[in-house]
Amino acid sequence: MIVALFAFLVDIVVGDPRSRMHPVVLVGNLISSLEKLLYHEADTDNKKMVKGALLAAFVLVFAYHMAYLLVQLSSQAGNPLLDTMVQALILSFTISPRSLSEAGRELFQLLEDGNLEKARFKVGWIVGRDTDKLSPAEVTRATVETIAENTVDGVIAPLFFFAVGGVPLAVLYRAANTMDSMLGYKNDRYLFFGRVPARLDDILNYIPARICGVLFVLSAMLLGFDYRAAWRIMLRDARKHPSPNGGWAEASVAGALGIRLGGYNSYFGKQHFRAYMGDPLKELQQGNIMECIRLMYSASILFLLGAYILELLLALS
Repeated sequence: MIVALFAFLVDIVVGDPRSRMHPVVLVGNLISSLEKLLYHEADTDNKKMVKGALLAAFVLVFAYHMAYLLVQLSSQAGNPLLDTMVQALILSFTISPRSLSEAGRELFQLLEDGNLEKARFKVGWIVGRDTDKLSPAEVTRATVETIAENTVDGVIAPLFFFAVGGVPLAVLYRAANTMDSMLGYKNDRYLFFGRVPARLDDILNYIPARICGVLFVLSAMLLGFDYRAAWRIMLRDARKHPSPNGGWAEASVAGALGIRLGGYNSYFGKQHFRAYMGDPLKELQQGNIMECIRLMYSASILFLLGAYILELLLALS
């Protein structure tokens, strides 16, 4: 897990570089190209689903083998330090704690300054709902929900798959997650074409999401939040989420902070209700964003520590 620790430090210090050559951007370009090649409006629903599955298979095989090739080349250089740093750099592209933190901090500051119009605009960059009429509390809710849920696919899941199968498996996970973010919509275009990528992402996140929920409970204990409520609310409300995985992080955070997440969201002018997570013991306020960021970092560090201890125990056995 030394590689994972270095990757985490690289992300915290350097962050996610905005570049057309970023591996996630390149995977996204590959997905877009394959979509243009394979998607045809006139195809039957079953044919769309088969083509979506072919796209997913190609992207995953390509991403895994490219990462595997890079790891093999670095290991053959005969320099253990160089090998560690190359793997850490690749792995750092699959995690995004600093990006989550920066987005949250910016929105916190905008709300703190009373700049609601810009906060509405900025939160629209990280959520899919309509944001032009959100209240300060609703901007806070959207931000907390996003940070909590993205702690799973932006930190815990890539590190989990690295622990299981090294850098190539972490890269494969990131490719699958990118496909879901691009194709996993329940609209006319993607309902069938994006079904396999969406289900694949659900399957891959199943274990990491539950690990993340438990880590948020432990983090609440360490940070002085209500860990008992975090555990109780997680068990009570996590399964109410429309996603099979999203509720585990959101419910535990809601319980820890004594707030209620979920509720009414507007998408393209239409109101949709999402089951509530947590009890409204406290009013939502911008400070909850900073509290959620603290929980995110704590859960990430706990995962790294736990994985490292487990690796030592396995090495000694």
